[in-house]
Amino acid sequence: MSFPSKLWIAAIAVAVSCGSGFAETNYPNRPITIVVPTPPGGTLDLITRLAGTKLRDILGQSITFEYKPGGNLNVGAAYVAHAVPDGYTLLTAPQLTYNADLLTANLTYDPHALEPVTVMVGYPNVVVARPGLQANSFAELLAFAHAHPDALTYASQGNGQISHLTFEMLNLMAGLKLRHVPYRGSAPAIAAILGDQVDLLADNQFSTDAYIMAGKMKLLAVTGAQRLPAYPNVPTVAEFIAGFVSDTWLAIGAPPGTPKDICNKLANAFAEALRAPEVKPRLDEARADIIASTPEQMTDIVRESRARWEPVVKAANIHIE
Repeated sequence: MSFPSKLWIAAIAVAVSCGSGFAETNYPNRPITIVVPTPPGGTLDLITRLAGTKLRDILGQSITFEYKPGGNLNVGAAYVAHAVPDGYTLLTAPQLTYNADLLTANLTYDPHALEPVTVMVGYPNVVVARPGLQANSFAELLAFAHAHPDALTYASQGNGQISHLTFEMLNLMAGLKLRHVPYRGSAPAIAAILGDQVDLLADNQFSTDAYIMAGKMKLLAVTGAQRLPAYPNVPTVAEFIAGFVSDTWLAIGAPPGTPKDICNKLANAFAEALRAPEVKPRLDEARADIIASTPEQMTDIVRESRARWEPVVKAANIHIE
């Protein structure tokens, strides 16, 4: 074999290597599967289907949804992490997936190796209290918590989930001693608040809105960077504790090594889908804020997320078995 021929074979090998930026020019030319790491139903599934269904029209290929729940969302993430990096298998990934190694030992995949596609949406989180709690505002909550260490309890959706992390951040930054009561999911945690069994909960606005408006929960604060349009008189936690932010977002990731041009094409398609006239109103109803990031922006968002949660996880010694 001549030397030029060897060079040509080497060039082809480089071109088709994963993540090199090379992609088939007619991508996609067959169905795309989006892996959902939770059971059907719920906010994560709803938003995935809203965006994915519109993606069919934009990309001209069918989109299938495959549910792989379990392992604190790590079963679905591991499946995608080991899939062929050709753009035909994607992962719907909540923020905590990208911090899974902080929370869970001996993962079978590297969450940092997942190729970023787009952060689709963010959810406003709120701090709510049981109806009978003595505190009627966040300022009163802080005062009571400081005066009565270990007296207040907070529910979570499970160890390492957003309510757990939010209140442990509050413990760390405000010097509080709120006690954790974990539940298995958002629904039982909400039921515990409604039943006056625990004092506090942090959850997304969509999950709590109806109860707040019905007077069955006290809305004390917003954990995002800005006040919510629906509750302009409710302060952010950051107005009391500088730098406090606890947010939730939902992203699309791809197997490690998926070509960059495929990731970019997918990011553009998701952005178009999320802003489509038939999709955006549904996202508004779900209290989801469209982000539609580029892969590069998603990389920055993931980095910021890790910088936020790593000291909290270490300080509270949070582990998921």
